[in-house]
Amino acid sequence: MTNGYPQKDYSCPTKRYVQILELRDDPEMIENYRKLHSEASSWKEVREGIREVGILEMELYILGTKVVMIVDAPMDFDWQQAMDRLATLPRQAEWEATVSKMQGCDEHARSDEKWQMMERFFHLY
Repeated sequence: MTNGYPQKDYSCPTKRYVQILELRDDPEMIENYRKLHSEASSWKEVREGIREVGILEMELYILGTKVVMIVDAPMDFDWQQAMDRLATLPRQAEWEATVSKMQGCDEHARSDEKWQMMERFFHLY
């Protein structure tokens, strides 16, 4: 999208996490993965759980089989603590089992075991 994507303005300082995941190279599965993440089909309990652990915004971007996740959170956000808690919330394990069929990873893995954290190596200093 050459017009860019609007960003939210938060009432607190934030930090950003960027992760990457590889999907199975199957156009039908990728289309289903996209549909599962659509506003109409995403699971309310999973969205609520993401917010409950302190995540302010989560965005997914796709190119071919690669999916990039961008997460904005408050400065005092503890990633591992949040992921440990998220894994116990309603329908989270069921969601991970559902989407893992389309992801190139172990179907029993938690979200934080599938997604690889990316390292930022440049910004406009």
